[in-house]
Amino acid sequence: MAEPAKNDAHIVEIPVSIDKATAAEAAEASGAHPLGEIAASAGHLLLLKLWQREEDRLGRRACALESRMDAARRDAFYLCTAFLAFHGLSLALLFTASVAAAAAAGSGGIGGPATSAACRRWWAPSSLSLAASLALAAAVQLRVCAYWRAASRLRRERGDARALARAVQELRMKGAAFDLSKEPQYGVTRAKCASVEGSGAWAPLRWCQQNVVTACLLAVAAAALPSGKFILCA
Repeated sequence: MAEPAKNDAHIVEIPVSIDKATAAEAAEASGAHPLGEIAASAGHLLLLKLWQREEDRLGRRACALESRMDAARRDAFYLCTAFLAFHGLSLALLFTASVAAAAAAGSGGIGGPATSAACRRWWAPSSLSLAASLALAAAVQLRVCAYWRAASRLRRERGDARALARAVQELRMKGAAFDLSKEPQYGVTRAKCASVEGSGAWAPLRWCQQNVVTACLLAVAAAALPSGKFILCA
């Protein structure tokens, strides 16, 4: 007997739609992760290593600038302490000399030659005090300028580090699709930092804020200048 004929099989095609998230998960599961793509591409891997090395260099330079700022701040503090100690000591010596001159003049009458001679020579200790004050104030100003120069450079270094970190993050996210000719936007970041720094305060006011320590020292020196005459001639 003849075998019964088999029924023809009907094949129905069902369209399958895969969303982007599922495709990304599948790609990651299959090993097509951006880091895997970077490891497989010699150019992207070299660029990643170069940028990581640059990040490490910028970090070391930032630490060095912070150490320089700390040293400048410490030196300025010590110089200010020496300035105040010098004026305290000089005023104490002038007061002692005035008391000694008054005691010597007491035996020969008030307004004797000892008191008048000390009063006539009041400009000598005042000139010495003024010269020492200007020297200490100049030293403090040098350390203050060094501090603000280091602070400005530190802001630029941190801006470059942020721009480089964004570029590294973009490279890690895109993988082999990252354009190798693209560079970190250092100039844009520096321009933004400069604009923020410039718009933060009025230029003369910012200058006064940066040099307030030296201004205070000069004010103390100006106040101490006539004090020698007042102490010796009082």
